[in-house]
Amino acid sequence: MDYLEKARKVIEIEIDELQRLLGRVDGEFVRAIDTIRDAVERNRKIVVLGVGKSFNIAHKVAATFNSTGATCVVINSQNALHGDIGIVDEEDVAIIFSYSGETSELLDILPYLKRFSIPCIAVTGGEDSTLARNSDIVLNVHVEREACPLNLAPTSSTTGMLVLGDAIAMVLLEARGFKAEDFAQFHPGGSLGRSLLTKVTDIMRADSQMARVTADATVEKALEEMTRCRAGAVVIVDAQGKLEGIFTHGDFVRAYQDDRHIAEKKVIDFMTRDPITISESKLAAEVLHVLEEHRIDDIVVVNDRHEAIGLVDTQDLSRMHIL
Repeated sequence: MDYLEKARKVIEIEIDELQRLLGRVDGEFVRAIDTIRDAVERNRKIVVLGVGKSFNIAHKVAATFNSTGATCVVINSQNALHGDIGIVDEEDVAIIFSYSGETSELLDILPYLKRFSIPCIAVTGGEDSTLARNSDIVLNVHVEREACPLNLAPTSSTTGMLVLGDAIAMVLLEARGFKAEDFAQFHPGGSLGRSLLTKVTDIMRADSQMARVTADATVEKALEEMTRCRAGAVVIVDAQGKLEGIFTHGDFVRAYQDDRHIAEKKVIDFMTRDPITISESKLAAEVLHVLEEHRIDDIVVVNDRHEAIGLVDTQDLSRMHIL
């Protein structure tokens, strides 16, 4: 048996089914977002339910909602009929995961949810199922084939549910204007927490630790400053401290290949003008994004007067355990 061929086949099947799911995202999805957003903005809960594999998917989706500031609870369908339904309040919103849409434990709960006038969103592959017919909004995750070679084990179907759940959570996040600062409140631990709670000013090199020269300095002086600060770049400023440009080790190497006598020449002739910058008020997480987006190793920190007040490079991020 060719294990790699079999593995690729599983992945291909699931990708194909996700492409089909992409084509089914329509007005019902928009209605779902508006309904959930309305509940969250009124400080109501999202209640998610599922049975079996769908219950596991519901747990993950609920965790994503909670981590992005949308209060969500998971109800075990069997326990719900023995008292746990009491956690549900009027004007909450329910998301019910069931691929068949005919799971008896879930269908038994529907009358109780209706009693509270709770809008029900069905995430199901059974578009004409009992669950779909008795829900307010139906999100169709039907698949033509599971990735299981026997076409039995939930694979493509659960992947579709998971991806659709992520789509709901992320679109809801944007619709609510949820920002990195808000996200940080729910992730205080680990490298993610550090990158979100740490500001640029906490990690930048400033004052004597920052490699900096004026525009009339020579390349030799710029290299000396970089060596002194053990930095891969030097910031070029004018007499008032306003940013003029940046000169990196890479700039030196490229210039040296064309001119072996650049040491006594002005660094302003070789620097990068209008370099990528970041405001001193930003979070470290945004430094990561900018460095990756522009494929650079160093970024200049400026204040609101466009004065260069600091420099951050990837070494600093590693040192702070943010990378």
